[in-house]
Amino acid sequence: MSSPALEFWFDLASNYSYLSVMRIEAAAQRAGVAVAWRPFLLGPILEALGWEGPPFVVQKEKGAYVMQDMERQCRKYGLSWRRPTVFPRRAVLATRIAVLGEGEPWQHDWCRAIMVRNYGEDREIDSEEAVSDVLERLGLPARHTIDAALGEPNRQRLREATREAQARGIFGAPTFFVGDAMYWGNDRLEDALEAARANGPT
Repeated sequence: MSSPALEFWFDLASNYSYLSVMRIEAAAQRAGVAVAWRPFLLGPILEALGWEGPPFVVQKEKGAYVMQDMERQCRKYGLSWRRPTVFPRRAVLATRIAVLGEGEPWQHDWCRAIMVRNYGEDREIDSEEAVSDVLERLGLPARHTIDAALGEPNRQRLREATREAQARGIFGAPTFFVGDAMYWGNDRLEDALEAARANGPT
């Protein structure tokens, strides 16, 4: 029998997705839950909802709070944190590579490395130079991977993933699904894992 399943929808530019990207694999292993990683772009969804930018940017007071909260949460989980000088950072190319890596053994390592570079090191994550550096450190062929990520079939896969996220009612990241049940936010990760475990194998 297969393990219980949970879908993990995340945006590589999302600060709270950083927390979940860094800890979901170990947490899911402890719970005996199989996780499907689903990278997407939150920006187009926020635009469709009428936001003129990310809520943490549009609402300055909320943005100031979030930076304090991120410092606390990273300390809680033992994660590196350096307040980003650019927020949110563009992550389209990085996300295309994450989509390209679906089903590949390196996808999770890629996502974690990009997140640490952004939120742990305050470094660019979307230029070809930046992603080449990460790909090479992971032992992946940089030029071949970038070319494949930029190809129209893969661009279309990301567009379709983002449309699917919107159609399923996703409005923020990270979001988890257990069947049709939605759980929003890093602080709902454990609830989602428990629901998947309780549902039993799929």
